[in-house]
Amino acid sequence: MSGKGAILRTYRYATALLEPAAAGLLLWRRRRGKEDLARHAERRGHASVKRPNKPLVWLHGASVGETVTLLPLIAKLQKRGFAVLVTSGTVTSARLMAARLPGGVIHQYIPLDVPRYMRRFMDHWRPDLCLICESEIWPNLLIEAQRRAIPVVMVNGRMSERSFARWYKMPKTSRFLLSCFEACLAQSQGDAERLAQLGAPRVSVAGNLKFDVPAPPADSDTLAILDGQTTGRPVWIAASTHPGEDELVLAAHLAIKPYLPKLLTIIAPRHPQRGPEIEALAEANEVAVSRRATGGSPERTIDLYVADTVNELGLFYRLSQVAFLGGSLVEGIGGHNPIEPAKLGCALLHGPYVHNNAEIFAAFDRDGGSREAADAQALAGAVHRWLNNPAEARQAARAAAQTATELGGALNRTLHAIEPLLMRVALGQRESAP
Repeated sequence: MSGKGAILRTYRYATALLEPAAAGLLLWRRRRGKEDLARHAERRGHASVKRPNKPLVWLHGASVGETVTLLPLIAKLQKRGFAVLVTSGTVTSARLMAARLPGGVIHQYIPLDVPRYMRRFMDHWRPDLCLICESEIWPNLLIEAQRRAIPVVMVNGRMSERSFARWYKMPKTSRFLLSCFEACLAQSQGDAERLAQLGAPRVSVAGNLKFDVPAPPADSDTLAILDGQTTGRPVWIAASTHPGEDELVLAAHLAIKPYLPKLLTIIAPRHPQRGPEIEALAEANEVAVSRRATGGSPERTIDLYVADTVNELGLFYRLSQVAFLGGSLVEGIGGHNPIEPAKLGCALLHGPYVHNNAEIFAAFDRDGGSREAADAQALAGAVHRWLNNPAEARQAARAAAQTATELGGALNRTLHAIEPLLMRVALGQRESAP
């Protein structure tokens, strides 16, 4: 425990002493629909299923974006014969994993970072290797893993300028925590340099796993029905929107509608439970609206379709000629992943706030697959231009797809980097077998 500094010691003691407050936080979140009532014990480290009797690799992603990023790696590990445990912290990610994880892969909610919860979790699962996606640096998780000699690797590692500035103020703490990682496999050279500067001892650049994630699936029968309902209409989607963006998307729709009377705008909120408030917003502006979650369809009389379901973005990207990526017109989010719509034939638009995916958007912008729209007026102009000129939109979509293909390869580089650890896990299991 020496060398971590006062901040980390205080955190460790505080999270132990405030365990009752952590239980209260879970209750508060559950009442707000942010916790799974049927599985809330998992957040306190209680497992809901047995541990498989073979080498187990634990992969953790915070939410939807991170867990989806891990899917190709999960499939490769399962094919190698490892048991796979996936953890995440949000209800939406759990629902998505239920739909997209391969059979036999276990999902659990990550416990809160309380010492007793983490001990309970690791005592049950006894992972042989832990792969943490992006920038999930939880002190108690890392300390408990280190005590059990569980190797931990940061995959698809990211350290934004903002996060770097915060960690830089705690040099002893950051150095100790990052030293707990067997390796940090960074998305980019910039991420690698920031991780190394904070004290990570073993850093390399593997690239961004998001480029190797398959395009999201779509049920063929459902797609055929929706395609029939929207044929002949110019269609665009505002995907993964946040509060404050829906109003701007609706304003853009109203600005375009006089020029493209058959226009269909799809809004897929980042959090599906916001569907009713988007519906109310549309009705207040006298826009004909229906919601997928209540069985509505994008029939000819509907101008705004709210796609407030989980794991169906693959459907709506396939229906749309243009995709706007949310979390980029309001500050504080940082923009959501544009790779999925790029792989499904969409020309891409984004707002000015894309720091979470800055290098990805920069690549798409540079190659002509995406454009920035700073406000509702600019968004309306860009959407109208592409919907009114399908050949230009197709050219942008082809450029986006080409960029997504060219930037792939991180999966193979990640597997190569962790191969010694995988061999160690497999050999260790065989040596300990009776």
